[in-house]
Amino acid sequence: MGALPPWLLKLAPILFLLAAIAVVVSRLPKVDLGHSEAFKRRRLMNWVPLGLTYAFLYFGRYNLSALAGELDVAGLLPKADFNAIDGYGAWVYGIAFLLNGPLTDRFGGRATMLVATVGSALSNVGMALAVQNATGGDPSGLKQSLVLLNAANMYFQSFGAVSIVKVNAPWFHVRERGVLGGLFGVLISLGLYFSYDWSLAIGRTFGFSLAFWIPAAVLALFAGVTAAFVRDSPSTAGFAEFDTGDASSGTGDAPEGLVSVLKRMFSQRVIWIVVAVEFCSGFLRQAVMKQYRLYAKGIGDADSFVYENWGMLLCVAGILGGVFAGFISDHVFGSRRGPVSSVLYAGLAAGAGVAMFTLGSPVLGWAVVFMSLCVIGVHGMLSGTASMDFGGKKNAGVVTGIIDGFVYLGTGAQAFLYGAKLPKGELAKDPANWKIWPGAMLPVALVGLGLCATIWNARPAARQAPPAPLPRGEEKDTPAARSG
Repeated sequence: MGALPPWLLKLAPILFLLAAIAVVVSRLPKVDLGHSEAFKRRRLMNWVPLGLTYAFLYFGRYNLSALAGELDVAGLLPKADFNAIDGYGAWVYGIAFLLNGPLTDRFGGRATMLVATVGSALSNVGMALAVQNATGGDPSGLKQSLVLLNAANMYFQSFGAVSIVKVNAPWFHVRERGVLGGLFGVLISLGLYFSYDWSLAIGRTFGFSLAFWIPAAVLALFAGVTAAFVRDSPSTAGFAEFDTGDASSGTGDAPEGLVSVLKRMFSQRVIWIVVAVEFCSGFLRQAVMKQYRLYAKGIGDADSFVYENWGMLLCVAGILGGVFAGFISDHVFGSRRGPVSSVLYAGLAAGAGVAMFTLGSPVLGWAVVFMSLCVIGVHGMLSGTASMDFGGKKNAGVVTGIIDGFVYLGTGAQAFLYGAKLPKGELAKDPANWKIWPGAMLPVALVGLGLCATIWNARPAARQAPPAPLPRGEEKDTPAARSG
């Protein structure tokens, strides 16, 4: 029997890990909220296609990042240009939430997920054509083309996270959402695997442009899957609605105006802290995922195990981080998100500290893999779960947009910082010249840890609607009424 192909060797540990998680989940104590078996089956049929669609959005988002080192070496796109493209795209993504969050609440997550997949597919077609033209002999306009096309892609991509949270909020009670947040981390991790390992393998084997054509085709396919299977709420799938126990409880079905939602959200101290934490998460998440490959390529470590298996390792780490975070949130900390985020931020600070002292050593690669485990767990807890809890199912789009917007403002900050400060040319070959990379991550991780500790006991407060006035002559016969 011949040796297994490399792509299957990378996929095998992910499949084994997912199988092990499925066994563990099936053995865990269940939170019994009285859902029927028919409801649970339909909910599964709703969130699995939705989740896979979200994972493949990552395939069409991080493919450019996966190829950045290769494009730099090929003389098509220097890493400083990539960081500029990435920074503009990240800020478009973050600012777009101001529009896309309310649109998602208005039209529903299913509709906006379709916008995300179709729009990203078309953007990837444009990037494929731009890269094809550059590799054909005219790279001069590649940066300008990718600035615009990546920004368009990031605008459509920004519907993705908002849509998945908006759809899932009416289907899951607060007490079930920790595990759901863990699954959110699993989906992110699978998307990173598709992006980094598949895109790199496709680009190296079939040419850089195919790393954009193929995600475009996959996203077009999954737009059809979303349209066929996903429904916005239990009632649109033939089931009764139920009280999810979040911030929308007791408020009725009447929509709130955007100004009212924003005023209420930002009157809560916990929201200010969560968005600040997620700014730090956005900085750290992309400082790990996007800069490590440039670092390894720069110092001549591109044949290392971590570099060659970056997508697989991010996937495994992210799955472990997401599942760990979700399970301990619901089963240890009573569905609180603050304690889990604090534990994971302590891991981020420790990982950044190790990275500071292991530049040029193989240990650094494993330190940043561990950091990715922690930051994906935090992201699942806050953007994927706390946004539902504190926004409620009615305003999940706006609140997810606010929180995830700050994630990508942090992403943009790291992109512009590192684009300006990372070593270039011959200087990049010396690991000692990369100290700014972990040096900037460590204080950000410590700030995030301190902020997480301040929301240790935070929970969503369900608001009760005022009782409807009774018709004249039907006042309740109470002692207070009689005494009046």
